[in-house]
Amino acid sequence: MDKVRMGIIGVGNMGTGHAMNIKNGLCPEIELTAVADIDPVRLDWTKENLPGVATFATAEEMMDSGLVDAVEVAIPHYFHPQYAMAAMRRGIHVMVEKPAGVYTKQVREMNACADECNVTFGMMFNQRTDHVYRKMKEIMQSGELGAIKRVNWIITDWYRTQSYYDSGAWRATWSGEGGGVLLNQCPHQLDLFQWICGMPCKVDAHLHFGHWHDIEVEDDVTAYMEFANGATGCFITSTGDAPGSNRFEIDCEKGKLVSENGKLTLWKLDVNEREWCFTAPMGFMPPNCEVSEVETDGLSEQHAGVMNAFAGHILHGTPLVADGHEGINGLTLSNAMHLSAFLGKPVEIPFDEDLYYNELMKRVATSRRKADVQSTVADLSGTYGGSGK
Repeated sequence: MDKVRMGIIGVGNMGTGHAMNIKNGLCPEIELTAVADIDPVRLDWTKENLPGVATFATAEEMMDSGLVDAVEVAIPHYFHPQYAMAAMRRGIHVMVEKPAGVYTKQVREMNACADECNVTFGMMFNQRTDHVYRKMKEIMQSGELGAIKRVNWIITDWYRTQSYYDSGAWRATWSGEGGGVLLNQCPHQLDLFQWICGMPCKVDAHLHFGHWHDIEVEDDVTAYMEFANGATGCFITSTGDAPGSNRFEIDCEKGKLVSENGKLTLWKLDVNEREWCFTAPMGFMPPNCEVSEVETDGLSEQHAGVMNAFAGHILHGTPLVADGHEGINGLTLSNAMHLSAFLGKPVEIPFDEDLYYNELMKRVATSRRKADVQSTVADLSGTYGGSGK
């Protein structure tokens, strides 16, 4: 095999983006051979803009056509595991858009299926290719800053208008998306949070549902976290702040890292703060500190980079940007935050996944769909449509 024959399930915003990357030559080891979508308009767009690419009204027809070696799953959240597993059981390699699913129970099933089927399974965590976050990961893994003491990430530059939420009947509903800003906008940041800093052991989250918009899911979040070593963390996000902020700060025993405005700044202490605290004779003076802007390689290959690594793994056995099994980690954080808010109390990780599922389904049962827009996903029984974020 010289190239991976790729099929895309769902020709929405993400699906069309991947299709155009392949068409424009950004993924030289991938050939786009087919797409599937229940929306005839999407298929007409494909025929007009991607001549020679086969179109199918269902994913199953596409997967059974013999035209694809791999699929990109770019449909509404609830259906990610369902169609990923359908492909895996056919021996087809799978790339899944974020999030891996809506709740961890269904993602565990998907991960087990991937193990059984022995196919390449990747997550579209394109932010892991960003030069700043890769450098943060490298520095934290090196141990040069010692143990983490505190993590703060304020990520509120996700501004969305009511028009955005009204653009699809499934948007911002419990039955359509399964959550709000945590599940739609923030899966990348939640993945990066645990990828760089590790998984907390406790979450106490305060979520406001429909606080800034006429929606039923969360659009304002403040979550406090605790780690096994005694470190603490705070994750703040919203789709209602204008202008928003994006500042990721990791405070450690020997200094701190701050990512903001595309730059990474390092504060490096002369002495471990924990040692200084109990030996310094002065009551107010902190240890000496050197401040510098961290040099990176400047490369951020984003979606095309993730796809190229996916093809490379299939063809040559080279590493993935993110193995699909890792999709459960960031989802664990968002599920824990939701469960904490549902119950009104802190939640330990690991949490009771059956309890979370039951609480979520209570909200799905009373979920309302907008009647004044064209729905692209009718229900949870197996239909799907293009999904943009």
